[in-house]
Amino acid sequence: MDQLSFASLDFAAKKKRTKRDVFLAEMAAVVPWSALESVVEPHYPRVGPQGGRRPFPLPVMVRIYCLQQWYSLSDPGAEEALYDIQSMRSFCGLELGRDAIPDETTILNFRHLLEAHDLTKAIFAAVAEHLEARGVRHRVGQVALGMALDVELVGDGKIGEEWAADDMATFASQLGAVVLPWAS
Repeated sequence: MDQLSFASLDFAAKKKRTKRDVFLAEMAAVVPWSALESVVEPHYPRVGPQGGRRPFPLPVMVRIYCLQQWYSLSDPGAEEALYDIQSMRSFCGLELGRDAIPDETTILNFRHLLEAHDLTKAIFAAVAEHLEARGVRHRVGQVALGMALDVELVGDGKIGEEWAADDMATFASQLGAVVLPWAS
């Protein structure tokens, strides 16, 4: 088991969960990470017999890519956010003091890898397929939440459905869709 730093322990003990904390926890539970990783894995570099620098773990890079999409982060912005924002580091499985944080060039190279092999569409198609299996219905250009993304799990009533709908709209826009939480 990996030991947490004092900063991470302090962060874990805080009383209030921010909207970002809640959203990232929901995405960690809802997104089919293993399916996304399996789409990218055949194209992801491995350490060869000549050695070389080890690539970052694929799950970390896929989650960073999703963070970039959800929060409109540039490559340097993603690197900066990983240093500054504990909830994003935790979502990616990174711990300051234990793990190296991918630099902007590494993040850029990963994004270029996805683009070169046309994997961005495949990633979001895998997400759409998974969401459909969980009760999200697809219509022409729209996604209607059949389950309102378990809005009850979003918070204790202080956050409410409006926030969940806004964040899911951001997520669904990556699928080229519109979220209609009121649709039946």
